[in-house]
Amino acid sequence: MTYIQSLVLGIVQGLTEYLPVSSTGHLLITQQLLGIPKSEAIEAFHVFLHAGSILAVLALYRQRVVEMLLGLLGKNPAGLRLLVNLICAFVPAVVIGLAFEKHIKAFLYGAWPVVAAWFVGGVGVLIYVRWRKARGGENQGLGIADLTWKKAIVIGLCQCVAMWPGMSRSLMTMLGGMFMGLRVTAAVEFSFLLALVTISAASAKETFEFGSLMFTEFGPVPIAIGFVASFLSAWCAVKWAVSYLQKRSFAVFGWYRIVIAIVVAALIIGGIITAHEPEEAPYKGTEGAELLLEGE
Repeated sequence: MTYIQSLVLGIVQGLTEYLPVSSTGHLLITQQLLGIPKSEAIEAFHVFLHAGSILAVLALYRQRVVEMLLGLLGKNPAGLRLLVNLICAFVPAVVIGLAFEKHIKAFLYGAWPVVAAWFVGGVGVLIYVRWRKARGGENQGLGIADLTWKKAIVIGLCQCVAMWPGMSRSLMTMLGGMFMGLRVTAAVEFSFLLALVTISAASAKETFEFGSLMFTEFGPVPIAIGFVASFLSAWCAVKWAVSYLQKRSFAVFGWYRIVIAIVVAALIIGGIITAHEPEEAPYKGTEGAELLLEGE
């Protein structure tokens, strides 16, 4: 993998990680366009890139993280309640991901399933926006402190739908939060914080299992380039998303998903992208972490 390839993958991952457009879908397609064959090392690199995104959100939401840590010490009840809600939302992804990882990997990882997920998710966003406007607008609703553990579990179950690559973990957790009564900005914040738990667990697992292989095949410099690119682009994407959604409609993400689904479908039909990623060698994969990260 060249420096340019690692830079591009890092930027793509960071920009799409926390937006409801699917980072995994974008990485799968970008990898093909860059001519990088599928391997355990590149899959581990994809997972490692999420560490840069994690650091960006930790920096941006450090006050919330401090509140949760103080909650563990019994000094911040609201912080403890938020932490419990995040754990409740995280558990369904672990249970369902471990139970169905092989089946999901076998049937849903490929360009056409990603295209379908982009399109279906885009239409769903547009339907939701129209429904929400009829009920008083996207910025009406509860704050993150008003979320209960029962509603958090429902959001966690919504996150499981994102195990379909291209559907987007961020999309499903944001929509889940809004359907549970959160206003858009609160649903977005909870989605970002839930990503810290989900992505940290998956990244730690894959770095432990495949980190040495990744460093052996690619070397430290491309990995460092990808990490920094992921951090900076994720920082910019999160700042933009929060600012944008405070003033404008969620619909832009629905239209984006539909457009990119049409574009990628045309690339598949034209033979520029194959329906399945090319493999470099016999491949075990990183299914468990990918399902938790999807995303993304």
